[in-house]
Amino acid sequence: MGKEIERKFLIDQQKWDNLNKPEGKLFRQGYLLADKAKTIRVRATETIGFLTIKGQAIGATRPEYEYEIPVEEAVELLDNFAQSELSKIRYEIPFKNKLWEVDVFLGDNEGLVVAEIELESETESFDLPDWIGKEVTEEEKYYNSNLTVKPFKDWN
Repeated sequence: MGKEIERKFLIDQQKWDNLNKPEGKLFRQGYLLADKAKTIRVRATETIGFLTIKGQAIGATRPEYEYEIPVEEAVELLDNFAQSELSKIRYEIPFKNKLWEVDVFLGDNEGLVVAEIELESETESFDLPDWIGKEVTEEEKYYNSNLTVKPFKDWN
């Protein structure tokens, strides 16, 4: 069974703004199905598409199956079948032998920045860059699928 072990963190905006970072990639991401137990997601970048099926998270772990698809098909799926959608710019930041993926959300989620790290096990230790803030791994409002229906701009 495929699985994803991922932890999510907010960032220190001032430190993030001052960080020397590579060029980000624009992601368009939509959900064909999104409920508490499972999601089916389509993602398109400028050059590639992905179809991803995820199960319910238990802690930082959940079942995940991801398949590369042609970008044209990803865009067609987003345009014709997505129930909800968001856009973000993703930055990949290497730090002490780990890859951090930092998502700067756009549109109705503008102002939200979330950093993620994928791990081999939930007990794996890793170092935190100084621009990392509060952990939000188990806070469902930060799940991308939830951000498509209750965006950051609507939080009180």
